[in-house]
Amino acid sequence: MKQLIISLGRQVGSGGHKIAEALAERFSLPLYDKNLIAELAAQRELDPETLRKYEEAPRNPYLSRSIRGLSNSAEAGLAGMQFLFLREKAAKGDSFVILGRCSGYILREFPGLISLFIRGDLVDRVASIQQAHHLTQDEALEFIRKGDKRRAAYHNEHCPTQWGHGDTYDLTINSSRLGLSGTTDFLEDYIRRRIAAEP
Repeated sequence: MKQLIISLGRQVGSGGHKIAEALAERFSLPLYDKNLIAELAAQRELDPETLRKYEEAPRNPYLSRSIRGLSNSAEAGLAGMQFLFLREKAAKGDSFVILGRCSGYILREFPGLISLFIRGDLVDRVASIQQAHHLTQDEALEFIRKGDKRRAAYHNEHCPTQWGHGDTYDLTINSSRLGLSGTTDFLEDYIRRRIAAEP
């Protein structure tokens, strides 16, 4: 089988993580999400709980500085480790699903990459977050606002492309239109058509 790398960016509460899990299962691929931290920690003999504090986070400008392009930021250091891990996996010819982590840009030179972005209507995202985290509507809105802001800042710090912008991805889809199952079906069909269209 040709190399297949499915990269998914997602808005908070859009169901992107569940869709990534479903696509990984349907294509029999490993999924790299938060588990990537555990692999990095094991490789480098680091504490995974310490690393998780800096997961998909932009650097704190008040606690970090750069000299000649080198940063003392823990957030930037972890991002660099994750990017290197993904590039090494891709360079070996591995196929996988990756959630976030600037993967659509970091792995752009690999022809097997398919980059997707999952968004959703705010009312559905709020309901999803309320149910998942047992929050009030206002608390869920704040959770979404902070989460999206963090993801956008992280992406925009490491990539010249804009997080969530249509030009950044092969396909952007609103999961509210077809629901999570229907969106997954649609994306599976799209990916299989992309595979079939490869020379």
